[in-house]
Amino acid sequence: MKSIKEIYRIGTGPSSSHTMGPRKAAEIFAGRYPQAASYEVVLYGSLAATGKGHLTDAAITEVLQPVAPVNIVWQPKIVLPFHPNGMKFKAQSKDGAIQGEWTVFSIGGGALAEEGKGTGAVQTPDIYDMNHLTQILQWCERTGKSYWEYVKQCEESDIWDYLAQVWDTMKQAIRRGLDNEGVLPGPLNLRRKASTYYIKASGYKSSLQSRGLVFAYALAVSEENAAGGTIVTAPTCGSCGVVPAVLYHLQQSRDFSDIRILRALATAGLIGNIVKYNASISGAEAGCQAEVGTACSMASAAANQLFGGSPTQIEYAAEMGLEHHLGMTCDPVCGLVQIPCIERNAYAAARALDANLYASFTDGMHRVSFDKVVAVMKETGNDLPSLYKETSEGGLAKEYNASDVEP
Repeated sequence: MKSIKEIYRIGTGPSSSHTMGPRKAAEIFAGRYPQAASYEVVLYGSLAATGKGHLTDAAITEVLQPVAPVNIVWQPKIVLPFHPNGMKFKAQSKDGAIQGEWTVFSIGGGALAEEGKGTGAVQTPDIYDMNHLTQILQWCERTGKSYWEYVKQCEESDIWDYLAQVWDTMKQAIRRGLDNEGVLPGPLNLRRKASTYYIKASGYKSSLQSRGLVFAYALAVSEENAAGGTIVTAPTCGSCGVVPAVLYHLQQSRDFSDIRILRALATAGLIGNIVKYNASISGAEAGCQAEVGTACSMASAAANQLFGGSPTQIEYAAEMGLEHHLGMTCDPVCGLVQIPCIERNAYAAARALDANLYASFTDGMHRVSFDKVVAVMKETGNDLPSLYKETSEGGLAKEYNASDVEP
């Protein structure tokens, strides 16, 4: 597995696979062919089906247009076999001759890959020698150490500085999201709700207030993402509100130190890494279970660690966070990361706290392992029709359009 820095990418929304990945690909291609007279970019599958709502074309043209004119070709009905998020870049000379081509795939969380070449020109090294949680759990039991210590052992020494930057960015996104009001961009005219939830939560007694605040924090980050603000993928833009909401709420309410939060982020990153390596964190490949489900699993594990959970209890919390999202479809209305994505982040944050509490009442022993749920999630994703994998052709996206949905 690769560094958890690839799980936590700092960037702008609204989509890691449809915005951040294509922007990065455009930057690489422009660097290869800076003398091109024009560019053509063909978008396939999910990238073409929901790319306009996710600002895929804007992300690409922002990079390439200053170098040379860009023509975007949309091919939603053509799905390349390697991954639904395929792109073909072409650099052309003045006489129309092709100077170079590059087919690359945005595989989720802002990561890129080339078919038959691993991660090819965008390759980063594998630094974890164990890639299943069962193996790492056995290591923890053997050594007496915890998951974050395994992360520390595998990562470079700058990982804590990086996670500190990640945590600071997450907190800033929450604070901006709580302050910002108004309507999110796009045809849905969806009104921001985070500030309202935050104000209303203050009027409730502690038990209900806790849930209201978690909702508000998750909404704040997800709304910032939908508006193109700076967020952290955790593990994706579409699911970026879950982990920061849970950790921010616990730090605010329980006064956990920053170093304990960073260790919790390390554990959460390890969980996301395992899902990415063994299954997928891409909604276009495996549905929303791969995005919000993974985020809930990450937050569940992080919360349980903060409350002193054992390695087996942390594994159990992570397992529940993902298991209870199995089968969740990715059906963004109008191709926007707004409905139902934003609400799902808030609900998953609350569910992560429940998974933590449930695991805390147990000794950590249970029948279905986290690794088994990851395998089942991958199988379920493979079985889901393409309608439910970020194409906006099924589910809620089919039933509603911009004129039907009230803000």
